[in-house]
Amino acid sequence: MLVTHVITRLIVGGAQENTVSTVVGLQTRSEFRTNLISGPTLGIEGTLASEFESFPGVLQFCPSLVRPVSIQRDLKALYHLKATFKAASPTIVHTHSGKAGILGRWAAHMARVPIIIHSVHGPSFGPWQGTLPNFIFRTAERRAGRVTSHFISVANAMTDQYVQAGIGSRKDYTRIFSGFPLEPFLASHNDLELRGKLGIASDDIVVGKIARFVPLKGHDDLFAAAPGLIRQAPKLKFLLIGGGPLETKFKEIAQAMNLEKHFVFTGLVPPAKIPALTGIMDLLVHLSTREGLPRALPQALAAGKPVVAYDCDGAGEVCIEGQTGFLVQPRDFRSLEQRTTQLATNPELRIKFGERGRSYVRQNFSVQRMVDEIAAVYLKLLAAREVEVQR
Repeated sequence: MLVTHVITRLIVGGAQENTVSTVVGLQTRSEFRTNLISGPTLGIEGTLASEFESFPGVLQFCPSLVRPVSIQRDLKALYHLKATFKAASPTIVHTHSGKAGILGRWAAHMARVPIIIHSVHGPSFGPWQGTLPNFIFRTAERRAGRVTSHFISVANAMTDQYVQAGIGSRKDYTRIFSGFPLEPFLASHNDLELRGKLGIASDDIVVGKIARFVPLKGHDDLFAAAPGLIRQAPKLKFLLIGGGPLETKFKEIAQAMNLEKHFVFTGLVPPAKIPALTGIMDLLVHLSTREGLPRALPQALAAGKPVVAYDCDGAGEVCIEGQTGFLVQPRDFRSLEQRTTQLATNPELRIKFGERGRSYVRQNFSVQRMVDEIAAVYLKLLAAREVEVQR
């Protein structure tokens, strides 16, 4: 059977890496043929299009499928997708991200695709935006939900939020953790040569953060807490991995605070380089206030690094309080400082949490497990539909 995935942008990001791994992983299973339709990927966020160089014809582009709202382009994308589905006759259309999720599901419904699935990688509505945008996105998701056969959520927290918003019922959701290649993280180590290249001494305590420099990722909060953290642990260095429009702003803030020697900015790096950078960390902080289940958390744990995370969305499903790390409430700078300092100054506790985290992630976050669980959802829905047709 043909399974067509649709995503708004194929930038370097967690939802995109999840989608690529799913599409490529399903190629190895005889029951499925897969392809991916993406909107254009332009800008400083990078692209994952090269992941399909070994799979000619699998990746297609829809030029009018863009992230900003544009009635003209959105209608063009809707009918482009509808025509594509009618021509290819996929058995399943599986959508990802906000814009592609709305347009892709309606196009699939209009093209009479038998099974329509949507993955919830992160919330499209919430307290981080205004009343009107929340109303619009909730309404759009509810209506698209009516033509959705099933939802796959990366965290139970996403299922809870969507069900509470009136988008489907709980039986319509399956949680499947977002798998990633484990081996590079399991094999990562404290590479002193790499530390040296980045200006990090062997005895520096490295607090890592993996996130694009965009709003809601918590860089402001990290910089607010940094002076107090450095007073308690003078050898602290912050390794900030990622690029984005706010990167220059935070470099200037570090200089204005006279703390530039404590901050290392890597800029945008390809996914293949993340394991080595994670390996030189001592712990990771994740301060995003909008995320489904941030991949940075299980990736850090796979490398044996404990985590401190804001208790938002699905973070608590991998940052298990007092077991693999510490959860703190958003913008609770006192607790953020206390918990980060506790791990920074206690190597035995870091090892203990890191080992527990590595075991948990090894069991739950492999790409193969994710692909197998998604395939099981496909086959279950297909079997249910055949029974319904026979009736």
